[in-house]
Amino acid sequence: MSDAQHDYETFDEILHHWAKHRGDSTAFEQDGRTTTYAEFDDLSHRVIALFAQHGVGKGDRIAWLGKNSDAYGILTFAAARVGVVMVPVGWRLAQPEIAYIIGDTGAKLVFVEDAFLDAARTASQSVAGKPEVIEAHAALEQARALEPASYDPAGPEEAVLQLYTSGTTGNPKGAVLSNANLLRLRIEGNRAGLPWNEYREGDAMLVAMPCAHIGGTGLYSIGIANGIRCIVQAEFTPDGVLDAIESGATHMFIVPAALQMVVQHPRAAKTDFSSLRYLMYGAAPMPLELLKEAVRTMPTTGFLQAYGMTETTGTISLLPPDDHSTEGNTRMRSAGKAVPGAEIEVRGSDNKELPYGEIGEVCVRSPSNTAGYWNLPDATRDTIDEDGWLHTGDAGIMDEDGYVYIQDRIKDMIITGGENVYPAEVESAIYGHPAILEVAVIGVPSEKWGEEVKACCVPKPGATIDEADVIAYARERIAAFKAPKTIDVIDEMPRNATGKVLRRELRAPYWEGRERLVG
Repeated sequence: MSDAQHDYETFDEILHHWAKHRGDSTAFEQDGRTTTYAEFDDLSHRVIALFAQHGVGKGDRIAWLGKNSDAYGILTFAAARVGVVMVPVGWRLAQPEIAYIIGDTGAKLVFVEDAFLDAARTASQSVAGKPEVIEAHAALEQARALEPASYDPAGPEEAVLQLYTSGTTGNPKGAVLSNANLLRLRIEGNRAGLPWNEYREGDAMLVAMPCAHIGGTGLYSIGIANGIRCIVQAEFTPDGVLDAIESGATHMFIVPAALQMVVQHPRAAKTDFSSLRYLMYGAAPMPLELLKEAVRTMPTTGFLQAYGMTETTGTISLLPPDDHSTEGNTRMRSAGKAVPGAEIEVRGSDNKELPYGEIGEVCVRSPSNTAGYWNLPDATRDTIDEDGWLHTGDAGIMDEDGYVYIQDRIKDMIITGGENVYPAEVESAIYGHPAILEVAVIGVPSEKWGEEVKACCVPKPGATIDEADVIAYARERIAAFKAPKTIDVIDEMPRNATGKVLRRELRAPYWEGRERLVG
């Protein structure tokens, strides 16, 4: 095995490795600041000393409130070395939501960017533990003045990260993730010789997705595990992505809504995408027409659809570049096949595997699966069965070649006249309409059918959406019972921090005062 490869299962081992073999190479780059792997290794030992000064050690929680930052990366992986668990909190959350997560974790310290100091202090004072709030860059300066700590390294199965899932109802749940959850599937992919698992010296990972989600922190993890440069951007902007690609980003992950903004940006036609070897996309359904447009825009880039969730530590199935084409094909509607080391089955309500082609719940068994939710044993048992299969809540179909087709979240399924309709399928049928920029499909009450299909559409600039024309367009592409009965024209889609459309906000006015018994 070369110096550039390793099978380590902890970030402590990984940082030792890259400090030795790529000490002068850049680990983090942001806003003109750079941190080499040697500097990162040394500083992380001093950060561990800072933790100890504040009574923080193995098994304790610390929180982060801020946008993506090189400081967040340094703090997160320093914590991972010693088994301190980092909990990033979404900066777009409302004050009560921030306070709930900080309180639920029992965090002893809250690291924060300057812009969020007031929010962090207010939240911290409202919870029982009243954790200390520290500005992150100031904390790193304090750490630099300390002697490096000696410590007991965290093992593969010890928790290092806790991410809160954005539930549709009730409070969010904290999925507890270990070193092994973050690293083991990387090892399996390397052993299988997957070309997109190969990272070369000089490669760069663009980190622009929010760090409070697996699509953000997961990119930090991949970059550091492979000893490459992490180009950290505080948040996604189309210009920022295009700048990073022009400056040599070789890998990135993006959600469909963000990808649409990039490929339709006026600069995209003049941007040289040749440095970008692989673009991963996922976290929401990808309309086929948008994907074809992206492939045409970036002809030398390998596209990888990544399917996964917080509880699976991200990707557990991939659609490889060879299954993408500018003409489009059936497999481009799939989420690909299970990655090496992961198993996927589609199961019925009796928790038994269904025959190929039948819709059921997508279930996963993988070394990347969370061991459970923080302090929620009942929710853990409801999600992970006694044989270790994690029930995703996604409805899907598997074909005879093992390709998984995600239909939608089971809870978003629309039952109209006894027929099951999955919004993603309807959205894909509508997306190519010349007047429509974005579309989200919901179920609304119907006295006749129980529910009926409604499409909420954002028009393209200068375009006018004709309801009858859109309905006819959809009926040419999908069965009549799946096509929308009505159209709402809206100015913009409600979204969460990762870009996922919040269908519950679109549904809410129609179901107010009702107990929704279906879908």
